[in-house]
Order: sequence, then structure tokens, then C-alpha cells
Amino acid sequence: MTAVTTPSLTPPGWAGVGTCTLGEVQPVGPWRPAFHALMLTTAGHGTVEVDFETRSCRPGTLLWIRPGQALRIVPNGLAAAIVTFETRLAGQHWPEQPEMPSHWQLEGEDEDAVISEFAQLAVDCERHRSGPIAADLLRHQLAVLLLRIALLTRPGLAGAEGRTFARFRRRLESGHPRSRRVEDYAEEMGCSVRTLTRASLAVTGRTAKQVVDDRVALEARRLLACSTLSVAEVGRHLGFPEPTNFGRFFHREVGMSPGQFRLEMASNGRAHIPAQRRPAD
Repeated sequence: MTAVTTPSLTPPGWAGVGTCTLGEVQPVGPWRPAFHALMLTTAGHGTVEVDFETRSCRPGTLLWIRPGQALRIVPNGLAAAIVTFETRLAGQHWPEQPEMPSHWQLEGEDEDAVISEFAQLAVDCERHRSGPIAADLLRHQLAVLLLRIALLTRPGLAGAEGRTFARFRRRLESGHPRSRRVEDYAEEMGCSVRTLTRASLAVTGRTAKQVVDDRVALEARRLLACSTLSVAEVGRHLGFPEPTNFGRFFHREVGMSPGQFRLEMASNGRAHIPAQRRPAD
């Protein structure tokens, strides 16, 4: 059974905002922070693993790790500044949608501006430890940083299909432990399965059913890697009363059994984290 690791990022402080550097982070993971984290690489080259995908980092790389994602940080020559903050401070420009961008490569004036915002937040988090005015200052500085990032980000797919898919994903985030049936989501939204499938294909290139299965498989991997729940408990949590049914689903989606996946996660000497398979059909 996987041991639960101790979180290593500095959590949001008294004002809902916190800062640290990668040099202060202990090698740990994967684990699931309960808060947002912005990580800006300032020197070196290396990788960070987010939701079992390796992200290449070099100076100017900005990552946004969202609450509940599986995060594994192994200091490997990277230098980075990190800002953490509570979900309530994400702002209206960053709704809780899984399809929102999370990886940027900054250059020029954009990089200079973001570096400046990170640096000022770090200074003020250290200087100011209490008081309503200081709290407002830190939250305002975070809002400015998030607005700068929003300006870097291309808007998502516009039109009816984009809006339909965004609604579908929001419902899927809360509903995937209860239902894997596209029909249930279509009924909740007052549309047809065909409408959800058309919207999903337009945005992701995958059917609505594949989008649902992708989300369930991702949650299964998160729980197997980051919790002490047994394989059967993970399956039940995701709506599989019978462990054999969960095992077949997981093997189909990930390419290995739940037990094998957990062993891969527990192995300190593994060369990579296995990514979810992408079946063509």
C-alpha cells in the first residue's frame, strides 16, 4: 500500500497567499495539494510531473498546478519561484474548468512582468504577517499576477459547442464518482448525447464517453498513487462495486492493472510515470 507523503509546498498563509522557492521543497510525491500553485522556472532545465505527465521546464516556463492534481517534484537542477493560493482567490477570469491552460513559455516583456510580480509577492509575504491592509495588498498583488497570466491566454473554443463542453466538464468534475453514463449528463443538461459528443469532439477530438472514461481513469490513478485506499476501495469510490469490473476498466484505460500501477508509483527508481493510453476508438 502506498504511503501518504507529506506535502512540501508552502501552503497559502494567513491571507490566503503563500510563497516559497523550489530549493525549499523536499523531494516528495506524488501528492495532491489542496490549493493552487504557480511555479515559475528562473534557472536550469528539468521536469515536473503533473497528473502523470512530464512537463519540461526551462527559464521562463510557468506551470499552474490546480487543487487535487497529482504532483511530483524532484529537484533536478531547476530553480523556481512558487506562489500558492486558495481557490477562492482564483478570480472571475479563471473559473474551475479542467480545460483551462496550465503551461506557458514566457519571453520578453511578459516574462519580465511575471518575474516582477512573483518577486514582489515573495517580498511582501515575508514583510507582512498580519493586518487587513496587508492582507488586501497580498490578494491584490495575486490578482494582478493572475490578470497578467490571463492576458497571455488565448480564449477557449467559442460558440455553442465550446459552451456546451464547458458545462459538460463542470458537471463531470462533480459527477464522475456517481455516473459514467453520458446519458445521465445529457439529461442533467437538457440536451442529447449526440450534442455532448459533437461538442466533445470539437474541443478535444474525443467522444463524450471517452471524455468521461478519461476523467474516471485519471481520478483512479490519482487515488492509487496518492492515497492509502485499497484497490477495491478506489473502485467503490468511483462507482465500481465489483473489484474485477474496476480492474478491467483500469487495464483498458491505462494499460496495466491497478496493482501494477500502484507498484510503479511506489518505485523510487522508475524511469517514468506511465501516461494514460489513448485508444483510437
